Amino acid sequence: MSIKTHTLNGVATIEIARPEKKNAITAAMYSEMADALRAAQADATVRAVLIQGQPEIFTSGNDLEDFMNAPARDLNAPVFQFMFALLDCEKPLIAAVTGAAIGIGTTMLLHCDFVYVSDESRLAMPFVALGLVPEFASSLVAPVLMGHRRAAEYLLLGTPFNGEQAVEMGIANAVLPSKEVVNHARRVAERFNGLPPSGVRESKKLLRRADAAKVREQIEAEAQVFGARLRGPEAQEAFQAFFQKRQPDFSKFS
Repeated sequence: MSIKTHTLNGVATIEIARPEKKNAITAAMYSEMADALRAAQADATVRAVLIQGQPEIFTSGNDLEDFMNAPARDLNAPVFQFMFALLDCEKPLIAAVTGAAIGIGTTMLLHCDFVYVSDESRLAMPFVALGLVPEFASSLVAPVLMGHRRAAEYLLLGTPFNGEQAVEMGIANAVLPSKEVVNHARRVAERFNGLPPSGVRESKKLLRRADAAKVREQIEAEAQVFGARLRGPEAQEAFQAFFQKRQPDFSKFS
């Protein structure tokens, strides 16, 4: 199974478990994660949700081969169902990031309530290099957190950044040694067992209320451009170069 789920001591864990493919996420995996988030939301015994990858990698982002064979054509596509399920989860979302978090591996963190990263983590949002545009409302949320100029560096140039930078920019709560990240994140998640659940849910709603509508609107706006570009020549050149293990040539485009 590429997505493993279990519930223990009030914490629903969603584990991305495809290390042989660097935890690249397929459409089927997005569907499984969306279902797991909805199940956690509906389960009264669940007080928090923990999302984690493998010790070596959180996720390398979309599985490009799967993405090319079954592109996201509308908001009913599994990737968007995952995005909306994450946004709709009223329970605290805690992410434990070890290793690399690429593409949606970084943008999903913008919508988690707590993020803990390892001292070996590397995060990146290389959408433009693939001939695409930012997704998961990162073009809205990243400038708010980082400021426009740093957001331009990380979204337009795709410059990688480390855990300490993620904390400094407000994306993560803390940097920890790799072996401590998951256990620390679980301890934080279990703290919600001692708090009033409806109070937590209502407080989270209020924390997210001001930007909730804007985030959904931005996801839809990004999706329209993303889908058009996915079928465009620049993305095709970028994907072909990826599979051929060469540098893409964008010199013929204007």
